Amino acid sequence: MSSRGADFVVAANRLPVDLERLPDGTERWKHSPGGLVSALAPFLRSHSGAWVGWPGVADVDVDEFTEDGMRLHPVSLSTSDIRDYYEGFSNATLWPLYHDVVAPPVFDRAWWESYVKVNHRFADACAEVAAKGATVWIQDYQLQLVPAILREQRPDLRIGFFLHIPFPPVELFMQLPWRAEIIRGLLGADLVGFHRPGGAQNFLWLARQLLGFEPVRSAVGVRTRPGVIQVGDRRVQVGAFPISIDSGGLDSIARGRESVARTKQIRADLGDPTKIVLGVDRLDYTKGIDVRLHALRELLAEGRVDPNEVAMVQLATPSRERVEHYQKMRSEIEQLVSRINGEFGRVGYPVVHYLHQSVDRHELVAFFSAADVMAVTPLRDGMNLVCKEYVACRHDLGGSLVLSEFAGAAAELTSAFLVNPHDLDGVKNALEAALNIDPAEGRRRMRALRRQVLTHDVDRWARSFLDALVPAEQ
Repeated sequence: MSSRGADFVVAANRLPVDLERLPDGTERWKHSPGGLVSALAPFLRSHSGAWVGWPGVADVDVDEFTEDGMRLHPVSLSTSDIRDYYEGFSNATLWPLYHDVVAPPVFDRAWWESYVKVNHRFADACAEVAAKGATVWIQDYQLQLVPAILREQRPDLRIGFFLHIPFPPVELFMQLPWRAEIIRGLLGADLVGFHRPGGAQNFLWLARQLLGFEPVRSAVGVRTRPGVIQVGDRRVQVGAFPISIDSGGLDSIARGRESVARTKQIRADLGDPTKIVLGVDRLDYTKGIDVRLHALRELLAEGRVDPNEVAMVQLATPSRERVEHYQKMRSEIEQLVSRINGEFGRVGYPVVHYLHQSVDRHELVAFFSAADVMAVTPLRDGMNLVCKEYVACRHDLGGSLVLSEFAGAAAELTSAFLVNPHDLDGVKNALEAALNIDPAEGRRRMRALRRQVLTHDVDRWARSFLDALVPAEQ
């Protein structure tokens, strides 16, 4: 154990910074994007904690260092770890299984062995960096075995786990050959957190069915009322904690002079269309990017949307480029974009502007502020923070949100146009309604959405989880 152990430790697959290798052979650290980083970094800085994670490049050993007020403890992964633990078990087994089997999960024993080995490595790092009696908060599906491994090494720690993706229905989870091991791994925590009560209820059922642990309390509400399982002499809480964003920070960027000017510039660059539709997603088969493109194409073909008045911008952040599913999906989406522009665009005025690249936070805020309709149509999403970011940027009360009912955020953002992404006619009708909404009705809806998003921000999410994990009397 480190002599200067941290009292608060976050463990996640990735560090909040990525090691970048430049063409000239030198290396530098750059801040990595992502909801988890923006959610936890401010909280970690204010609590002088440590973050345990992989630095983003294979086969490098990096010593612990401090960056931007955070103590970072790198865990090294080899090329074969990336292939088997990360691209394999995490993203070709767990990810599709937990997202309603949108793609078929692959059950590979060598991948599982790699997952076990890497989870041991993360647990060792947490045990090393944590002070006596520290709080350790483990994040997400890549590290579901860490709580139990760490509990065995360091029974003095207070351990929390939060799952950032959906937890699947029990019938789907039961397909997993290593189902009991995953549940046992998670039960090493003092608090297991999900976005929605349904995920927590599924977990409670599985703990009883697979391991014989009877829940002491099985009814789960949001934030305030976790379920409880007695595991030996420990009580494990199982709760729902819907994650959020730094809504105040985004609101303030959106109000700034630079952002207002850039918003106008974006509209001008698009040819000042009457209405702009926006999609912002990681390029992933769960996000339903093709759903909204098909909906737009049919609306254009039916004459319900005028291509001279409406432009769509689709920002698709590169993701898991080496996985075959993603390569195939990228090419299908790009063909669809080309088809729409070929059929309905004019010289100098494509209908869909597609960017397969990362966009920085300030530029994203300007896109949110410029968009009359935000289309968020995942087939399944644990929460989806993009829709909350859009709402946080709309201090003008402009804009409408079309949101899949299969995103966790739909339970909170009930004033959006909620759609079933499998129902193409329903998505088309919602897009058309959002484009033609009466301005007063649009403001009423946006005001209600903003009240929810600005009140329940990321700080409140982190505090609600940590208050449940470490009660005030301790």
